[in-house]
Amino acid sequence: MLDVRRMRVLREVASCGSFSAAAEALNFTQSAVSQHVAALERETGTQLVERGRRGVRLTDAGRVVVAHADAILARIDSAEEELAALAGLRGGRLRLISFQSGGATLAPRAVAAFHERHPHVELSMQEAEPDEAAARLRAGDADLALVYDHPSVPELIGADLELTHLLDDGYDAILPAGHALAKRRRVNLADLAEEPWVASSNSGGCRRIMRSLCREAGFEPRVAFEVDETTAVQALVAARVGVTLLPRLALTAVHPGVVVRKLAETPVRRVWAARLEGAYPSPASDAMLQTLQDIGEEFREAKLELAAG
Repeated sequence: MLDVRRMRVLREVASCGSFSAAAEALNFTQSAVSQHVAALERETGTQLVERGRRGVRLTDAGRVVVAHADAILARIDSAEEELAALAGLRGGRLRLISFQSGGATLAPRAVAAFHERHPHVELSMQEAEPDEAAARLRAGDADLALVYDHPSVPELIGADLELTHLLDDGYDAILPAGHALAKRRRVNLADLAEEPWVASSNSGGCRRIMRSLCREAGFEPRVAFEVDETTAVQALVAARVGVTLLPRLALTAVHPGVVVRKLAETPVRRVWAARLEGAYPSPASDAMLQTLQDIGEEFREAKLELAAG
């Protein structure tokens, strides 16, 4: 039978890329890490890692073991959470992940409300795009995630998550002040076909949604500038070097050199709270999910006008 502790060590070696870095992350000695991996190789009867000048990499067998280790360790974490839940919400932890604009709007209000009600639960939050957040849920590295998708880009999240709809977040056109279309109250996306575009990097979900929306409007956006920070995106538009689309959750502050115009097509992305399907729903996770639903309802009632109003 494979030793779960040794599988955890192998996963850390694969993640860190070296025995020394894994030892530091696990608070082990390097010798102890080497011994755990060697023992696991004896248990499996095959070589699991290859050592080279540039560090350590997994063999095919090693990748199989680590893939199963992710699932096994996620289930063990769920068991530990379930046992801790016997004491109610007087302890335990909740690990939240959010995309950038959700982390600046929905998440802070939800975290504040949750902490006020359950001050003894250890809260943490990290930022990640939906596909990375989904991967962390599957690996057992997070309990709950704020994610978004669009019907034309279903691969952003995947099909093995339990999703709770929070709100629909509309996209608006962001134009330089003084742009020829700035006089209109609404613009057609096709009217921006010949413009240079400012967009997030290719790895971002918003970039993929933007590209899909432009293709639906009959053109391929000509991206001249790639930046991920919303303030930088707006600053480049204000500099009159391009146009962009931004969701309203990203428009809590608007640069004075741009104008925000609604799109005739009224495209929206769907914002969800996500958990791993089939995983144990801890009381802390249930409580945060309800809090996020309450916050989402508040945003829906405000019609997400925000600073873009």
